[in-house]
Amino acid sequence: MLVDVTDYADATDRIIAAAHERRGYAVTALAVHGVMTGVEDAAHNARLNSFDLVTPDGQPVRWALNLLHDAGLSDRVYGPTLTLKVVERAAAEGLPVYLYGSTEPTLARLVPALEKMFPALKIAGVEASKFRESTPGEPEEIAERIKASGARVLLVGLGCPRQEVFTYAMRPHLDMPLLAVGAAFDYHAGLLKNPPPWMQKYALEWLWRLGLEPKRLWRRYLILNPKYLTRLFAQKAGLWKATPPAPATAPADTFAV
Repeated sequence: MLVDVTDYADATDRIIAAAHERRGYAVTALAVHGVMTGVEDAAHNARLNSFDLVTPDGQPVRWALNLLHDAGLSDRVYGPTLTLKVVERAAAEGLPVYLYGSTEPTLARLVPALEKMFPALKIAGVEASKFRESTPGEPEEIAERIKASGARVLLVGLGCPRQEVFTYAMRPHLDMPLLAVGAAFDYHAGLLKNPPPWMQKYALEWLWRLGLEPKRLWRRYLILNPKYLTRLFAQKAGLWKATPPAPATAPADTFAV
């Protein structure tokens, strides 16, 4: 599983450059759960490794880059924060943004929240998730709607790993950066509260979120986190060696929209 050594400034610059150059550019921010979805699914691992930019969303992912590769990263690149930095730059440079995913009520709260933060922001369109599999020809129809809106940046909020599957499959159809932004829509719409800064700094955000949504997140944190740490320390000790990434497979015929 490949994760880029990057920071907020570098990641934002890359995304905005792709927007100006009208290039398809797939981006995601992966915490431990996102990394482990690839580790446990070879096809998804290949999909993630084909992304143009994968940022270290969680502190344990940043620690791994520093521990294994002496990356020298002083901070993670957290998806909700990266989202705001990209939207801020897009607003300043006149690049319209399209919001795809989540629900109608969430988007109804998110749009005015973003417009209040960034008065110059141009929102080209919004489209809630349909919470079903795509139908034949639908990816092309979605792409045409997004392109016809004049959007130059696409934010995808479908949850992990649905949003990465969607981003991977839609990238060939769109000439713009596609950012899989995780729970950013919910956070910036005011539906989720961020943990205190000290919990974020010391990688305890998982405990905060587990307390908020135990039924949905227990497996993510109580099973996947220990498995991640076991692999990390085994790799550091030379007991396990990462294998080269497999080539990306073709997009599935259907995927969640």
